[in-house]
Amino acid sequence: MILRKVWGSVWNRSNSGKDSVCHQRAMTHVAPPLLLSSSSSLGAFDQLPMDILVQILMMMEPRDAVKLGLTCKTWKCVAAGNRLWIFYLQCSQEPWDSIFFAETSLRSGYPLRMISSQSGELSFMHIYSQRAQVPGSIIIDGGSGYCKFGWSKYASPSGRSATFLEFGNIESPIYARLQHFFATIFTRMQVKPSMQPIVVSLPLCHFDDTESAKASRRQLKTAILNVLFDMNVPAVCAVNQAVLALYAARRTSGIVVNIGFQVITILPILQGKVMRQVGVEVISFGALKLTGFLKEKMQENNISFQSLYTVRTLKEKLCYVALDYKAELSKDTQASVEVSGEGWFTLSKERFQTGEILFQPRLAGMRAMSLHQAVSLCMDHCDAAGLTGDDSWFKTVVLTGGSACLPGLSERLDRELHEHLPSSISNGVRVIPPPCGVDTSWHGAKLISNLSTFPGPWCITRKQFRRKSRLMW
Repeated sequence: MILRKVWGSVWNRSNSGKDSVCHQRAMTHVAPPLLLSSSSSLGAFDQLPMDILVQILMMMEPRDAVKLGLTCKTWKCVAAGNRLWIFYLQCSQEPWDSIFFAETSLRSGYPLRMISSQSGELSFMHIYSQRAQVPGSIIIDGGSGYCKFGWSKYASPSGRSATFLEFGNIESPIYARLQHFFATIFTRMQVKPSMQPIVVSLPLCHFDDTESAKASRRQLKTAILNVLFDMNVPAVCAVNQAVLALYAARRTSGIVVNIGFQVITILPILQGKVMRQVGVEVISFGALKLTGFLKEKMQENNISFQSLYTVRTLKEKLCYVALDYKAELSKDTQASVEVSGEGWFTLSKERFQTGEILFQPRLAGMRAMSLHQAVSLCMDHCDAAGLTGDDSWFKTVVLTGGSACLPGLSERLDRELHEHLPSSISNGVRVIPPPCGVDTSWHGAKLISNLSTFPGPWCITRKQFRRKSRLMW
């Protein structure tokens, strides 16, 4: 019956169905080929092309394909083939290229170890089985402005709120503030912290490579782990926020530009490690200054509004970065949008003047490095450091942060870098906009949370943490 169905449909099937789309992607993706040994015999099926045999298995559920491979020895080589299980993985919620990146680059934990899919070391049948058994985890990405939290099995964060509203009294000790912060999130999610692992992003702070900065970073990480383990969390994975953003872009090395709430940070990252010894650049203004500049421009043009929230909404919905600022000044850029509860707002030149202060801070009366100058300086340091024989590791620039989502920002930064850097460095430079918008770091954590090897190599348990703490003291 299956054979008749396959023969009647496989050659004429349109590309509109889910099966055909997944099959087409499976056929075009590089994967180890399915081969039958000369000694194997499929009996009456020997005369069928291998593609037809794979099609038969693709029409089954994964569990049935496994059963067929176990009960029929002659079908084992087909049922266990990587191409078949790549097909099943492609039909899951996550994009296949993200799964492939995670399983070949991140599954061994830190330090990262790249695994070749052609080496026979990876069995996607085994990976599929392991990923199905991975427990759900809670992801908490506490950015400098807004916190995103949710389940790793969900497509996006289930909640987000202003970080400073969740952090409790700023004058209280760090332990009490962190305890209030995490307790609020667990309450909002209606979960018991003792039931699942936690993936938490480590904030971008203490940027220098000095001993005091290292001690401050260790102290903050230790405080976070102390609070979570005192709340009976079984295991914790704590990863730098910029590194998570890089993973979301399916990279392990590059330069991450984080436009935070108060400051902009430019961090060089090599194989998942922030290279502070090379140099982390910090620009002394961030998203708050952009919102404030738009507010000033609106006041100058007698545009009334009720709150800073309204201004931020207009920034997110109407503002953009001009590729050529001078040329944009002569254009008609007027646009309108409705803000709930306040009516319609119309902006003109304010739309691109707001983002322009990233490249010309003097427009806002600031004496600070421009964005392209800071990134260029970071690239110069990376090039001079000579950490690898290949300079391509720092030529991918990944943007992250809410204001990094301004349309046109990646194109403008790419253009400025190619104009200001020598050709020996600028060749091959690529600027990537936030891969997952404002939730980029959260999605980087999701890649780790759904790994076939999670929580093993990425998490520290309460017992391991207590033992390590005793050894330190």
